[in-house]
Amino acid sequence: MISDLRDDFNASFSAEKYEEFLKDIASDFGFAPTFRIAETPFFIPDELKDKILEACDSVIEFVMRPDFKEITQRAIDLNTSVPNEDEHTQFLAIDFGICEEDGQIIPKLIEVQGFPSVFNFQFNLFKKFRKHYPLLENSSPYLDGIDDVAYLVLLRKVIQGRHSPEEVVLLEIEPAKQNTKIDFHYCQHDLGIPIVCVTDVEKEDNKLFYKDDSGKKIQIKRIYNRVIFDELDMRPDLKLNFSFQDDLNVEWAGHPNWYTRISKFILPYLEGPYFIESKLLSEISEIPEDLENYVLKPLFSFSGSGVKFHVTKEDIAEVKEKDLFILQKKVHYAPVIKSPNGQVKVEVRILALWPEGDARPTIVGNLSRLSRGEMIGVKFNKDKDWVGGSIGLFQK
Repeated sequence: MISDLRDDFNASFSAEKYEEFLKDIASDFGFAPTFRIAETPFFIPDELKDKILEACDSVIEFVMRPDFKEITQRAIDLNTSVPNEDEHTQFLAIDFGICEEDGQIIPKLIEVQGFPSVFNFQFNLFKKFRKHYPLLENSSPYLDGIDDVAYLVLLRKVIQGRHSPEEVVLLEIEPAKQNTKIDFHYCQHDLGIPIVCVTDVEKEDNKLFYKDDSGKKIQIKRIYNRVIFDELDMRPDLKLNFSFQDDLNVEWAGHPNWYTRISKFILPYLEGPYFIESKLLSEISEIPEDLENYVLKPLFSFSGSGVKFHVTKEDIAEVKEKDLFILQKKVHYAPVIKSPNGQVKVEVRILALWPEGDARPTIVGNLSRLSRGEMIGVKFNKDKDWVGGSIGLFQK
């Protein structure tokens, strides 16, 4: 979208350079990411940046409302509640589809999550792009006041808190098998905290412990939580020595309740030019006749599971718990990225951190996902190039 930079990047691109870029990433830990990395960043012009920031500000203002917990208590009641919830979320991931409306390019909010994304991978991905493409010297994923150093300082403040690295764990279900495992390794590299599987945690009274590589037992003072309860519920084979519902003597970097509160549950409350018409099924008195223009989504699913893109009245009738699903108007993604062989669509996820004691969240970066398919996602982009995970870059 920044035509001069796009033309320069495409002219400098080659399949050989892309392979070198991927090999450089894989060399850091001896394996390549299990998700596809796109060939290019997304170059974001100032006009679109201003719209994205205006939309983010609207989302942040809603999340900061004094009655936000009251508004979202129903979401907690419908799910698993974890004790000792903190004042506010420490992570925000705000997803926008880059769309066309009335001939104008506009960001449209797709989803909001109060949950960590791949903060460490994106931090390192930008450094790789910058290394392999010197022409990106005057581009950055950061906004005013943020650079590589400030980014890592703020991320450490949120994840590590006041504790030493060995007292903080990145907690996940079988982390070595997760699609985002490369982010875990970058987190361990950047911050020095261990990666721990939920089945390796021991409980004594209300304290949690893990064993380090030497077998030493160490108390867990703070958890960088990457566990999704949807996945945990589908794994009855896992034998945990503690419960998330226990009253534990531990701090949370990303309390699990915020994943539930800040979710698709809040979409029907958001109104304005950057938000999509979204309604709870339980509040729809008459099913729209033009269902081809809607998507049916479960409120609390992760990574697109359970989404019905081609909705029928039968699909809606089969939903038993109608207050757990929304009907959302489709948006039209604009193919704004010029590749060597056609145009590409894109989503941008804005990443924000909200350390304890700060007045409001700070936007620190982003990720972008490129697509040629009907939807963003791996299954819609098989055997295609110039698609996958990447990063959005602004002009300095």
